[in-house]
Amino acid sequence: MISEHRSWHRPNGLVLRAQVVGPAQPKGSVLLAHGGGQTRYAWGGTAKALAAAGWLAVALDLRGHGDSDWCPDQDYSNEAFAADLVAVAETLPQPCMAVGASLGGMATMLAEGELTPGTFSGVIFVDVTPRLEAEGVAGIVGFMRANMAEGFAELEDAAEAIEAYLPQRRGRRNLEGLKKNLRLGDDGRWRWHWDPAFMSEGRHQDREQAALRLEAALGAIRCPQLLVRGRMSELVSEAGVAAFRAAAPKAAFVDVAGAGHMVAGDRNDAFTDAILAFLEDAVA
Repeated sequence: MISEHRSWHRPNGLVLRAQVVGPAQPKGSVLLAHGGGQTRYAWGGTAKALAAAGWLAVALDLRGHGDSDWCPDQDYSNEAFAADLVAVAETLPQPCMAVGASLGGMATMLAEGELTPGTFSGVIFVDVTPRLEAEGVAGIVGFMRANMAEGFAELEDAAEAIEAYLPQRRGRRNLEGLKKNLRLGDDGRWRWHWDPAFMSEGRHQDREQAALRLEAALGAIRCPQLLVRGRMSELVSEAGVAAFRAAAPKAAFVDVAGAGHMVAGDRNDAFTDAILAFLEDAVA
């Protein structure tokens, strides 16, 4: 069984890093692309389950996140994230599937539907559609910016901030696990493990234009697709699901009870079961 770190060098000098786990001769690979502000550790339980099922699971830290480099020219556009996914996927065993949550899902949409069709043999979008609920987006942006500069004096303070934003996570505090999503600064304070430039004002403008581009990309995808929604999601509404399914009528859909936007973290068991079933069907 392989369990190792891998890296990919991008043209602008940026280095992407991932945790790779799975058998030496896998049935294929699954590229896991986390959401904005997360790291590869969001996929811990899922990656292990994929490996046990015979897949090579590649949990990537997106540019500017986790152990991947901060972008020298601060390019955190959806297109840049998509190009990174294509570059990594081209080096992986085939068939290569993609699982993209939120930001990672948008990047997957553009990668397969616009930039390089045929990159993936199947795609799974985790609680993301071309049109997200504005109030939910504003909530996430507000949470991410709230302690971005000053950070936290103690890990417990970060845990309390998460629980205030995600009440369903109360009683599940794991400070050792939380360390993987924070970095300890020279001043002794803990800050989220992503480049603050990722949250620049410019990135969150022109949402209508971005939505139209994603809708076009989604409609152009020809490989098998699955949308996994957290039934309590503040970002993906039933109307958003309906619009997604209108653009991708052949896509499968799973609605995970008891989960919000962070589906894999809220109900990892149900989430993992859903994607494993889809992957097996896609390669059958």
